[in-house]
This record gives sequence, structure tokens and C-alpha cells, in this order.
Amino acid sequence: MEEFLFFCYTDTIKQKEEFPLIKITFLGAGSTVFAKNVLGDCLLTEEIAPHLEIALYDIDSERLKDSEGLINTLNNLYNNGRATIKTYCGTEHRKEAFRDADFIVNAVQIGGYEPCTVIDFEIPKKYRLRQTIADTVGIGGIFRALRTIPFLRDCAEEIEQVCPNAWLLNYTNPMAMLSNFMQRYTNVKTVGLCHSVQNCSTNLLRALDIDPEGTYDLIAGINHMGWLLDIRDKDGNDLYPLIRERAAAKNTSEKHGDMVRYEYIRRLGYYCTESSEHNAEYNPFFIKQRYPELIEQYNIPLDEYPRRCIKQIADWEKQREELFNGGNITHQKTKEYASDIICAMATNTPFRLGGNVLNTGLITNLPSNATVEVPCMVDARGITPTYVGDLPLQLAAINSSNIYPQLLTVEAAVTGSRETLYQAAMMEPHTAAELSIDDIVAMCDEMIEAHNKTGFLNF
Repeated sequence: MEEFLFFCYTDTIKQKEEFPLIKITFLGAGSTVFAKNVLGDCLLTEEIAPHLEIALYDIDSERLKDSEGLINTLNNLYNNGRATIKTYCGTEHRKEAFRDADFIVNAVQIGGYEPCTVIDFEIPKKYRLRQTIADTVGIGGIFRALRTIPFLRDCAEEIEQVCPNAWLLNYTNPMAMLSNFMQRYTNVKTVGLCHSVQNCSTNLLRALDIDPEGTYDLIAGINHMGWLLDIRDKDGNDLYPLIRERAAAKNTSEKHGDMVRYEYIRRLGYYCTESSEHNAEYNPFFIKQRYPELIEQYNIPLDEYPRRCIKQIADWEKQREELFNGGNITHQKTKEYASDIICAMATNTPFRLGGNVLNTGLITNLPSNATVEVPCMVDARGITPTYVGDLPLQLAAINSSNIYPQLLTVEAAVTGSRETLYQAAMMEPHTAAELSIDDIVAMCDEMIEAHNKTGFLNF
């Protein structure tokens, strides 16, 4: 009977001794706050919490120790210590961390803020190319992918050996490029997960003083540029006319933090999932040497990601004290998808999410080898994406302007071709709008040389 191929049961959840153990391997567990969110959610999910084995993996032993203590505390506080927590530090122990895993959460950042993120921002500045976040597309996103794909290739080989049926839940950026590599060039079952889909509609409506209670929506596109295609109130009334009216009025009457996306509503007709500081750099419209006044007009925070990194590094000890709170650690379930995915597969309880999957005819006017973000259903069979059809043409066009640099970057990472890397940068909308072809090539060469010296890139 096909519907009982995985951890599903017809009645109530069986007792621990009869329920299969669920092993979660967390890559990048030194990211203590994010590990707390994802694994804390799992430990608060009663259907699966008693049956968990958690493998925490990182290359930073001190941060790994912090995360181990925190997750053990949550396990004792909310789960009567029933989950098994193990740690694995260093590349030589990664394969063992994977062994027999059912789910692998990827939250690594290869190269960190220093030296690699600094390079991603500072060398482009020499060419007068400015960025805000630089983790999705753009020249910063391209080089972040080049650093991370070799790591994922090594992980995939180990996963295929010791846990071939595991699901990789990828949270690492650049989401579309990394997920696309895993989906096209490995046998690892992979879905990309982001924070922006589940918060998109509610945050928009609240910002425009529209009651979000009972509303429902349809979101599809690509990661960080998924489109709120339809949104209705509890009675089925279309909310977009009111949204368009209020967004236009707000953008003309006050400065606020979401002006780029409100301009999307005005010019393209639709709102998108990820923040305005992200979307400011995904197109040729807002960050322009020739029109520096646009930065002020649209309230664009240049160099935003480095500022966040510097603050986080400076505040870590204080944050660490607050996080551990003298041993009085608490957790409330977040909106992260991971625990709900694991529970849905383990108990055959359907769950709906916005997932990054290969475009197998799902969005019909985007490339078939792209990774797209669409509604998906999760149950014991795994993750089943839903058909969307054509996007409005203008939305497909701007998505495609990001997709082709993503696909070229993945190809460059797989083949090691500098020419393909140059082409990825040449096709990237913001980079192409600002620099000549010669400057693009020179910038790429300089960034390759700088990153190769760090040891985090060998290209």
C-alpha cells in the first residue's frame, strides 16, 4: 500500500519503542540562534520530539559547544530529555554525523563575514558597484555560490553513501543556486526553505492597516522574488485594489523600509516576498551610479549586510548571555518550516509550504531547469510541488533576469569555467547596468584571486 511507505500511521502516534527513530543532522550548528529556532521547534513538536536523534555539526568547536548546551537544555525542559543529542566537529567527522540521517538541515556560511563577505563587498566598491545584502544574486551572491557548491558536492557524496534516503532542507543562501545544484547534479532529495513566504502577506497587510485575519493567498516565483499573485479576505474578496491604493499613498507620503517593494506594486502590479533591501539589488532600477538620489528616494540601505555582521559579532557575548539567560532558556515555536516538514513526513499529516524545487512544468513560462518557489504539499510521500502555470509576463521577465545568472553560476561551479563565470556576471542585472564588460571581467578576476587566497575558494 503506497501510502504507508514512510513513517505513517493510520491512528494515533505509536509509543516511542514502536515509532522509528528520526535523525536530524544540523550543518552549521554553530549558528546558535538559528539552531535554537529549528531544533527548538522540533523539540516542541510532541509527535516527533520523543523520537529524535540530533547530530550537531560545525567546524567551530566553541560555537558548537554553545549550541550543544542550549539544545540539551531545551531537550530537558520541553522533552524530558528524551531526544539524543550528539556533536561532531571538523570535516573528518562530518560523514559520521550524516550516517543514517533522515533529515539534514543546511545552515552553513562558507567563509563567514571575514574574510569572504568583506571581499564580496569591498572589491566591487572599487568598481563603483554597490550592494545591500549580496547573498542571493548579484556579484556577491555569485561568489557565495562558488564558495558553497564545492562544500555541498562533498556533502552529497557522503550523504549518498551513508543516508541515501535523507531529505536535505537547505536554508543557506544563495538559496536558488545551491538548491539548483543539489537538485540537478546530485541524487540528494533537496528542498530549499526561506523565511519570507510565510510572513509575506501578513506583514504587508498589517503595514497597510488591513486586517489579515482569515485571508488566504497564492505565492509563486523564485526565491526572494516570489510573487503575491492573489490575496483574498475570508469572504473571497480580492484585496489587491485596496493594497495598491494604500501602498501608492504610503510611498508618496512618507519614508519607510519597504519602498522598493511598494514600487513593484505600482510598476509591476504585484508585491514580492523578500524585503526591499534585498530586492533593491536584484534589478537595474534602484542602485545606479548615474542617479545617486534614488538611494535616498527609495530609502535603500547600502552595505546593510556588513553592518549587520559587524553588529552581530560585536554583540555576540551579550547576545549569548541573553540567550542562555543564566540557564533559564525558553523557546516558543517559530514559523520555520523544518519541524512541520519532519512531522508531516513522519506522521503522514499533510502540511502546505512554499518550497524551492526544480521547475518540472510548475511555472510554465520560466525555464525548466530553474529552481522555483511554489506551494508544496508535504506528507509521507515527501514533498509534492503544485502546478502554477504562467506568471504574468512582466513577473516572468524579471524572474528570468535573475534565473539565467543563477544557472550560469551553477554551470561555472560545476565546470570550473572562468568564461561561464564572466557570463554569469555579465547577465546579472545590477552588475550589467553599472559596469562595462571589461570591468566585469577585471572585477571577477580580482575577486577570484582574493577568494582563492583565503582558502575558501579554489577556482
